[in-house]
Amino acid sequence: MTDLVAKVEQFLAEHPTAGADPVEWLGARFDAGLAWVHFPVGLGGLGASRSAQQAVDEAFLAANAPQPNPAAPVIGYGMAAPTILKFGTDEQKQRFLRPLYTGEEVWCQLFSEPGAGSDLATLATRAVRDGDEWIVDGQKVWTTMAHVARWAILVARTDPSLPKHQGLSYFVCDMTDPGVDVRPLRQITGEAEFNEVFLSGVRIPDAHRLGAVGEGWKVATTTLMNERVTIGAHAAEREDGLIGAVAKTWRERPELRTPGLHDRLLRLWVDAEALRLTAERLRQGLAAGQPGPEGSAAKLTFATLNQAVTGLDVELHGEEGLAYSDWTMRRPKDADWASRDAGFRYLRMKGNSIEGGTSEILRNIIADRILQLPKEPRSDVDIPWKDLPR
Repeated sequence: MTDLVAKVEQFLAEHPTAGADPVEWLGARFDAGLAWVHFPVGLGGLGASRSAQQAVDEAFLAANAPQPNPAAPVIGYGMAAPTILKFGTDEQKQRFLRPLYTGEEVWCQLFSEPGAGSDLATLATRAVRDGDEWIVDGQKVWTTMAHVARWAILVARTDPSLPKHQGLSYFVCDMTDPGVDVRPLRQITGEAEFNEVFLSGVRIPDAHRLGAVGEGWKVATTTLMNERVTIGAHAAEREDGLIGAVAKTWRERPELRTPGLHDRLLRLWVDAEALRLTAERLRQGLAAGQPGPEGSAAKLTFATLNQAVTGLDVELHGEEGLAYSDWTMRRPKDADWASRDAGFRYLRMKGNSIEGGTSEILRNIIADRILQLPKEPRSDVDIPWKDLPR
C-alpha cells in the first residue's frame, strides 16, 4: 500500500490536475497503472490487490483530479471492463479498455428484451454466422444511456436448437453501425434515460465476440455478478447518497420534524450504515476472486432501502414533496439523482427493484445459491429453445 501511495504522489507531481484535459489526464493515469490497480500491467493496472483501489481513488479525489465522463462508470467500469478482462483476447483488451476508462467511449448493455427480462436466457435476438461476421436481428429494451453509447455488450442466440442457456453467444456491438436504431423510453420521471434498441441486419465481426461460441451465458453471468456489486456495493462514505440528503433536510429544517418521522429516519439511517459496511466487507472479499451471489443480496437491499428512504424524503417535505420541478421530456447524458428534488428521486428509485435484476429474481438467487434452498420446479431447462412456448 505504501508503494502505491508513493506512486500516486509521484504521478500527481508529474501530472498537475489544475487545468488538465480530463481525457488526456485519465489516459496518463491508465498508462501508469493507476486506473484499476488490480488489473494487469499495461491494461490500466499494476497487478496489485483489489483492496488497494479505494485508497488510490481517495488520494486522487483529495487532489481534485479529473474524473471520467459521468455516463461511463456504471456499465463501462462496473460491467464491460471486468468482462473484457476475463474473456477478451489480447487485441480486445488493448482496443477497448483504455478509451472505456477515459470516458472517450461510453458503453451500454444489450441484454433485456420485451419477452426476456427476468428470464434473460429466453432471449430471442438472433446472431447468424456469415463468414467472419455475425448478422444480428432482434430488439433490446431498458438500455441505459444507449443514446450516448459508442459500444454495447450484447448477448444473442446463435443456436436455437440447444436449451436456452446453451445456445447463446456474447458480442461487442458498435452502436454506430448501420441497422442499430435507438429509440427513447420515457420514464415516470419524464426523462428518457432508458431506450429500446432495434437491431436489423447488424454485422458484427467475429473478432468482437467475447468467449467461445455457445458460452454466452457463462460470460453474461460474469457481467451480471459484477453489475450487482457495482450497483449495490459501491464505495461510499457515511451519509453518502440518498440517506445523506434526507439527514441534511432533517438537520436544516427543524420545522418539518415529527416524532414518527424521527423514528423512521433513525431506522433507515441504521439500515443505510449497515448496508455501507456490508458492502465494504463484500468489496474486501472480492480481492480474493470474482463476484459471487452475495452481490445479489447487496443489490436487493440497495433497492429496498432507496425506495424507503425516498418515500420518507417526500413525506418529510410535506406539501413541498408533492411539487415536481420539471417533467420535460429529455434524454440525459448521465443518470443524475443526487442533485434532483425529492419528487424526482422518489419516482426514479421505483426502477431500482427492476434494473440490474428484479428483486424477485434476486431473492431466488439468494435462496438457491446462498441459502441452498430447494430449487423451484422448472420444465424448460433441457428443452431446445426453439421448442419453448412463446
